Amino acid sequence: MNCVSLPAESIHHIIYQKTTMPTTTKNFLAPKGDYKRLIAFKKSECIYDVTCFFVDHYLPKIGDRTVDQMKQAARSGKQNISEGNEAGTTSTEACIKLVNVAKASLKELQEDYEDYLRTHGGTIWNVNSLQCRNARQWCKDHCEPADYKRVCEQRDDLTLANIALILIHQTDYLLKGLIAKYKRDFLTQGGIKEQMSQARRNWREENWRK
Repeated sequence: MNCVSLPAESIHHIIYQKTTMPTTTKNFLAPKGDYKRLIAFKKSECIYDVTCFFVDHYLPKIGDRTVDQMKQAARSGKQNISEGNEAGTTSTEACIKLVNVAKASLKELQEDYEDYLRTHGGTIWNVNSLQCRNARQWCKDHCEPADYKRVCEQRDDLTLANIALILIHQTDYLLKGLIAKYKRDFLTQGGIKEQMSQARRNWREENWRK
């Protein structure tokens, strides 16, 4: 067992940072919320920055496709979170699909970091190690790219690969919670066609009474 899973806790209070999802039912095109305040998105930015630093400093600059693949996987994770959140305004299905693409991209990136550790004499930190517990807590508490810039400059490649793995798994946990929320929204509010039909019926009822 490795150190990358988050402790079991309610996802509802950690999806967004210092904000809440819109609750009004009057507007059937209500936005999902500012994706830049999604903690999963903020962590995906950190993953992207850490990955760019990692491949630029520790992988060959010529003749290694892994460099582009890792950067692209990290970028895809970040971009699909933002695109999924925006698409959710009109299509819950598209939203869930894009967030799942983000999860798949981060899974690919996870494999690359694990391959690096395996082929460079490193190991994935054990969940019970003090080093792992401290790193997990620190990553949980820090979501700003500037924080990880300092870490990148102070840690070696094997340490940085493990930190990236922790970030990836924490983000995956958050994305699972986000998908679960979108599914609940669909069950309680319906799809865009249902919401439009209901909004039209509500408008007719309100105006016929006048």
